[in-house]
Amino acid sequence: MMAEEDHLISVNFEIFGKVQGVFFRKYTQAEGKRLGLVGWVQNTEQNSVQGQLQGPISKVRDMQQWLQKKGSPKSRIKRAEFHSERRLTQLEHSDFCIIK
Repeated sequence: MMAEEDHLISVNFEIFGKVQGVFFRKYTQAEGKRLGLVGWVQNTEQNSVQGQLQGPISKVRDMQQWLQKKGSPKSRIKRAEFHSERRLTQLEHSDFCIIK
């Protein structure tokens, strides 16, 4: 049985600010993989970046912090929104991919 802080969760995100054209998706993918998360990331027509994170809750929280505070070197994050958080019994993705 996994400890409570290590159960799997899924959370959707949308990041606002200067986050397109600054390699934000590539850095998000790299950071997600580094943390052992799966999911996806894509640009929106509203100039934001959205995606989904899945993995152990502690790692997802680390990634949420990264998305709110850090991002790619040239990005300027104004706001990060997280929604649709839910517990998972197993991961629904096998990789962390960039959707074009």
